[in-house]
Amino acid sequence: MARKFVAALVGWLALVQFCYGVEVRGIRHWDAPDHIRLVLDVSSNVKPKVFGLRNPDRLVVDLPRGKLKAPLPRFEDSSFLYRMRSGRPHPGMLRLVLDLKSQVRPKVFTLPPNTHYGHRLVIDLYPAGARQAATPLVRKAKPPKRPTLRKVTVAIDAGHGGEDPGAIGRRGTREKDVVLAIAKKLARLINATSGMQAVLIRKGDYYIPLRRRIELARKAKADLFISIHADSYKNPRASGAGVYILSERGASSEAARWLAARENASDLVGGVSLDDKDEVLAKVLLDLSLTGTREYSQRLAREVLQELQRIGRIHHHGVQQAGFVVLKSPDIPSILVETAFISNPAEEKRLRSAKYQWHWAKAIHQGVVDYFKRHAPPGTLLAAERRHVITRGETLSEIAQNYGVSVERLMSYNALTRTRVQA
Repeated sequence: MARKFVAALVGWLALVQFCYGVEVRGIRHWDAPDHIRLVLDVSSNVKPKVFGLRNPDRLVVDLPRGKLKAPLPRFEDSSFLYRMRSGRPHPGMLRLVLDLKSQVRPKVFTLPPNTHYGHRLVIDLYPAGARQAATPLVRKAKPPKRPTLRKVTVAIDAGHGGEDPGAIGRRGTREKDVVLAIAKKLARLINATSGMQAVLIRKGDYYIPLRRRIELARKAKADLFISIHADSYKNPRASGAGVYILSERGASSEAARWLAARENASDLVGGVSLDDKDEVLAKVLLDLSLTGTREYSQRLAREVLQELQRIGRIHHHGVQQAGFVVLKSPDIPSILVETAFISNPAEEKRLRSAKYQWHWAKAIHQGVVDYFKRHAPPGTLLAAERRHVITRGETLSEIAQNYGVSVERLMSYNALTRTRVQA
């Protein structure tokens, strides 16, 4: 009798699972400047049907055999949504309707379980279509004139964010929170430094895809890119900071990636188009660009590592190399700073402390200042403070080499039309 009862119970549970195959157990959302992300915690993998409706604009998400077991969120301050509604267009179908403020370009995908969450359905909403750049008019060339001096721009990337908490310490400290706090402090220091300005890649608790972070830095015309993280390891005694640059292998794979999409690569080699170059020449041009960027990344990393050594332990002595995606900007010197081990209870405590957050921010800031003392880009206020008086017999190539810049950039800034100089 007991065996029959168990069999009947199992059969009943299977029937329930069939009738309501997917439960929506939670709905979270994060607003970013250029999109909104909704994450639905679901009981199992799901294949939704997604389509849009007009007049008014709506996005419909149908979940076969779905059941809503979570409250619907409110979107009072959202730039994209008015509200979310639910209903059943017919038995067995859960319908979620997003009332939109304007047309959007949705991106819908699922994520498998990880250490923090179960199955998830992710809905990213972006503005529909980007405005095409106007075709430039061909104008008569004007005599070169000295460009306006500008500040150097430092892009600061706080790792993780939104659905991705990063590493989590024993006390529940989330990497995404502490690195954002450090990033904001670093930005304040840079903005308070004459001739410098900071751009925060992530300003709040939302996730930005890794390659999108690079795009934002390049859009801001950043001179440097610094990604801030906290390390984690299974051994809780692991401690110390570290600084990474892109590995040679990672640079080679990135060159191949850009080469495969030549329309994106033309501005990586000083505006020289790769469309009409054969593959060998195009690869040489890209490799030269990447090699120069890695060299300056190495110099920046050494300056920052030296300052981090002054305030605490270093996990790896010397600059480390890895294939992190955020380091793969071919034309911006880039480093990734692991401030401390959040898996170490003592360092987790420091990461939560505003005092120690300032210590890390000041160390990174001083490393940046020291780097720009030697490698200020031509055309910037910092470079203008470094004037060179030409002596008899000097060549432009020698001057460029001494200051770590290209002859072309030196000529552009000084409005020179030929390479010969006179004392």
